[in-house]
Amino acid sequence: MIVYQANKNKFLDDHDNRDIENVIAARYLARTGRYAPEAEFRSWKNSLGEMAKVLRDPDIPDDIGVGVEFGIPQTSKRIDFILSGRTDNGPNLIIIELKQWSEAKLTEKDGLIIARRGGSSSEREGAHPCYQAWSYAALLEGFNEAVYERNVALSPCAYLHNYVHDGVIDHPAYYGDYIRKAPLFLKGETERHRLRKFIKQHVKYGDNAELIFEIENGRIRPSKMLVDSLVGMMRGNREFVLIDDQKVVFENAVTMATRASGDKKQVAIIQGGPGTGKSVIAVNLLAHLSKLGLVTKYVSKNAAPRAVFKAKLTGTFKQTAIGNLFSGSGAFYETEADTFDALVVDEAHRLNEKSGLYGNLGENQIKEIIHSSRSTIFFVDDDQVVTLSDIGQTAELDKWAKSAGAEVTHLQLASQFRCNGSDGYMAWLDNTLGIRETANTTLDTKEFDFRVIDSPNELHELLAERNATNNKSRVVAGYCWDWVSKKNPDQYDVVIPEYGYAKRWNLDKDGSLWIMAPNSIDEVGCIHTCQGLELDYIGVIIGPDLIARGGKLITEPKARSKMDRSIRGWKTMMKADPDGTGERVDRIIRNTYKTLLTRGMKGCYVYCVDDETQGFLKEL
Repeated sequence: MIVYQANKNKFLDDHDNRDIENVIAARYLARTGRYAPEAEFRSWKNSLGEMAKVLRDPDIPDDIGVGVEFGIPQTSKRIDFILSGRTDNGPNLIIIELKQWSEAKLTEKDGLIIARRGGSSSEREGAHPCYQAWSYAALLEGFNEAVYERNVALSPCAYLHNYVHDGVIDHPAYYGDYIRKAPLFLKGETERHRLRKFIKQHVKYGDNAELIFEIENGRIRPSKMLVDSLVGMMRGNREFVLIDDQKVVFENAVTMATRASGDKKQVAIIQGGPGTGKSVIAVNLLAHLSKLGLVTKYVSKNAAPRAVFKAKLTGTFKQTAIGNLFSGSGAFYETEADTFDALVVDEAHRLNEKSGLYGNLGENQIKEIIHSSRSTIFFVDDDQVVTLSDIGQTAELDKWAKSAGAEVTHLQLASQFRCNGSDGYMAWLDNTLGIRETANTTLDTKEFDFRVIDSPNELHELLAERNATNNKSRVVAGYCWDWVSKKNPDQYDVVIPEYGYAKRWNLDKDGSLWIMAPNSIDEVGCIHTCQGLELDYIGVIIGPDLIARGGKLITEPKARSKMDRSIRGWKTMMKADPDGTGERVDRIIRNTYKTLLTRGMKGCYVYCVDDETQGFLKEL
């Protein structure tokens, strides 16, 4: 999506005669269905006015393409300002990160700087504008087929039109990697002249915004997935460019791990919803900290991500080396204090109290993990607690870290990179599932390919068709059907007789590797084999444990399979604490479906066994 596109003449005419900020605001409302925040409106007025001054140069072609607020595919990120055209060597796109800053503070962390951001009166740490511009260019190159196929040259830069040279924003620490890759332009006529020269160097001829149109309407390139990039990451290659808050989290975690000691433990608690890059950052940290010589392990309660990661590394790394990199969360109850320099705990919300096959070993996994390492980095999403045994909520992590005398750092991941980068889909899902109230009462499916399918057979056929191209689509369901094929392999588990639909659960030969096994498209997955992993397309069968009645979704724990361990013992617990247990079980069912419905990067297709629920979702 792009909010505004024109050529230079039209842009200057809109600026001079129509108040460009009002033009952009009207188009923003038309494109997104939302009013622009006041801070964004002010930034358009100020920054676009400065760009109008820059473009008032007769040597900059009148038909150079101008774009404002360009949404990068498959992300929730937008590029402030783009210019398109060509040189004698081919098409070129100039990416300009605009800032109204007038001051900033240096940090010792790579690519980070402290400033007032987004119209806020308070300072916070974030990516340097030149890092932002460069990283957005890298994202665009990675996701857009038109940029890739036409070999479009991308020329990023940052323009801070209120900022005077002070040795901070242009400190030598930022030059090597970032200002060199994305030049910095500051306040004053001399700097404006430098920016004009940069534009004329990279766009010699105009194109009436044809390249911008082509990029906006171009095909999205196949998405890069963590598991496919794992080998390169562990070899130290930069497979993923970390964007904005991801960069902040990564650099803070590295700093924390390197300064930790037995006398002063360091704990980072990093909150982030589905698709915010928790696992990507976790694996990046595993690779980077190991490269620094720190004894580091990736830890998870759920076996599926570890099994998939190990399978991907097999044949490239020795099995002993692979084994030393990954661990289950129950392996630390006998570990001596500070055995590790860093433990990176993914999906920390899934941690349990006790360890061992029978849940009878150790005292508390959170306490034991913190005890075992000088630094611990927890990635957590309280909305993905999916069993009564899960104890790793943010408050619990914080409590145990403080009781260990650790210095605790809280960080947040907000940028969305799954579900086609649709923040609207995430907000709609939270509202629809009753997890939290948002303004998103209906879903615009132009943002994300979400469909309610009329039959389970059609759903499965559609996913099988999607899967044929790259083996990255699967069908999953709520655990409302018994695992009868466990004892009788000839039997089917997920049976919907009125449609003649009969499939087996994934819980047999493939186990934790179900998500990558070539024939598993014929089966139905569950929460335990897909949480923490991602696919291109996900098909979700919503069982009778989540139904619509009276215009809202309610949960029915009795409809869960008696073999489902995630809410095992809930009936007994209800006798002692009916309100508390009922609330926990209700939330677990809602969280389970939120997790299933957010596994897809490109699309999610749904079938509900309950007719009223099917109609309810279609209406929304």
